[in-house]
Amino acid sequence: MPSQLASLKQWVDDVARLTQPDQVHWCDGSDAENALMVERMLANGDLLKLNEQTHPNCYLHRSSPQDVARVEHLTFVCTTNPADAGPNNHWMEPAEAHAQMDALYAGCMRGRTMYVVPYCMGPIDSPLSRCGVEITDSPYVVANMRIMTRMGAAAQARIEREGSFVKGLHSIGELDPNRRFIMHFPEELSIQSFGSGYGGNALLGKKCHALRIASYQARTEGWLAEHMLIVGIENPKGETHYVAAAFPSACGKTNLAMLIPPEGYRRDGWKVWTVGDDICWMHPGADGRLYAINPEAGYFGVAPGTSEKTNANAMAMLNHDAIFTNVGVTADNQPWWEGMTTGAPAQDWQGRPYDRAVSPAAHPNARFTVSAKQCPSYTDKAEDPQGVPLSAIIFGGRRASLVPLVLEARDWTHGVLVGASMASETTAAATGAVGVVRRDSMAMKPFAGYNFGDYFAHWLSFDKPGAKLPKIFQVNWFRKDADGKFMWPGFGDNLRVLEWVLKRATGQAGALETPVGNVPNPADLNTDGLGLDAAVLEQLLTVDREGYKAEMASIGEYLDEFGDRTPHALKAERARIAAQLA
Repeated sequence: MPSQLASLKQWVDDVARLTQPDQVHWCDGSDAENALMVERMLANGDLLKLNEQTHPNCYLHRSSPQDVARVEHLTFVCTTNPADAGPNNHWMEPAEAHAQMDALYAGCMRGRTMYVVPYCMGPIDSPLSRCGVEITDSPYVVANMRIMTRMGAAAQARIEREGSFVKGLHSIGELDPNRRFIMHFPEELSIQSFGSGYGGNALLGKKCHALRIASYQARTEGWLAEHMLIVGIENPKGETHYVAAAFPSACGKTNLAMLIPPEGYRRDGWKVWTVGDDICWMHPGADGRLYAINPEAGYFGVAPGTSEKTNANAMAMLNHDAIFTNVGVTADNQPWWEGMTTGAPAQDWQGRPYDRAVSPAAHPNARFTVSAKQCPSYTDKAEDPQGVPLSAIIFGGRRASLVPLVLEARDWTHGVLVGASMASETTAAATGAVGVVRRDSMAMKPFAGYNFGDYFAHWLSFDKPGAKLPKIFQVNWFRKDADGKFMWPGFGDNLRVLEWVLKRATGQAGALETPVGNVPNPADLNTDGLGLDAAVLEQLLTVDREGYKAEMASIGEYLDEFGDRTPHALKAERARIAAQLA
């Protein structure tokens, strides 16, 4: 037996001794195995079959009402030195975390099957991919990991060849919110999760591995693991350029990943190809460019708000072979959530008769799990072992004022500052205060597995001789006028902005230089058929110098939060812009 397999088997044996399952099942990812999982869950009520005529092979899962979302306050990064985790993470000393988790795991799988789930994040034969093994007592996790990753025999074979893998241990425990923790041990490349069956806490390949552990791994190995979509834009000449983009939640990230071009653009031959909607791993190529893969094989998307209007491509992939979590159902057992324009809910997400006064039909964080290959805009480039070369990186947030529709960073250092300082404004509905600016660096605030100061330095390190780095841009689809109405139509029309971005990246469009970056001249943006008033467009592209003076001061305070780990180059760049504004 090769030593790699021996060490994997040894770990599995150790976990079995601790958790004491009735049996151990090594997952091979086969259709037969999946049918067995589904059968077991239908039998115990973990899954409910949906309408076979309208939604063949689709199932509904209802989670515990106390277990419906990620638990940031119970999520820890356990490094030897607390400063390595940084102020952007909750820290716990590794030995203390292990002792706490071992006590929870002791005997926790009695009466259950322990599933060993080998998986690969990224194309199975890509040098850019990394493998992991999740041990879990949840067949729901097994069924979802099969959709979300390259799971099973091929992944196990790669692990046996390479020897290195991320160790993930998960148990739903008793689903007790007071006995729930997610621990990350970056120095050990391991994850431990207890007390939750919710996807973000239980599908350890997703945020836990592909972002928190992978970001640490990427820093050690010289690449980047980012909370970004990857989309290909094909122009009428048949040239496709790839863009990675980071947005905090509620900023239209999935909609942009699956964008449908406006009618005039479609007529001219523009096409949009979805490589990924959530996570992007970027590696420097031999030619100096950054190459990106989507480590995931599926979508774990938010259902409410997804509709024919907002994301027709997402809707088109959800009528077969999908798992829905915490959505409502119609009288004839079809999935239903807020935002849908057809059908009506008969039961809410907890299985009660629907009453809008009591509860929405779907939980606000209700999800769908579906294979990426079912998306109408899917491209087989998502399986390219080399990844796709990036022409541009985009950062975005929700800002009602100040930030222009689109802005190009002056150079890589300026671009890293733009990403590090990106922010969204809160809404009154969420917080009771309008316009509170929350910084969310690179949309990685909950997901960076180490100190943000070191993370910014790692980003800066890619700018070296011979590098042909993508240009960096900032976008803001959410500018409002004096009456509080959105000034930009958004959705498919965002392609008009992406066209300028790619023309800038390939040296084919003009721009106006400002202290905070380059913005398009109004004539550089294609607004044909948009009916946008010239004065509105001018306002969307205007840089408010007084407003940016205050913004730069605020950014300075934010960078100071990371103390002496904040790179001097970033502080100097901020000071340069502030001086130009003054």
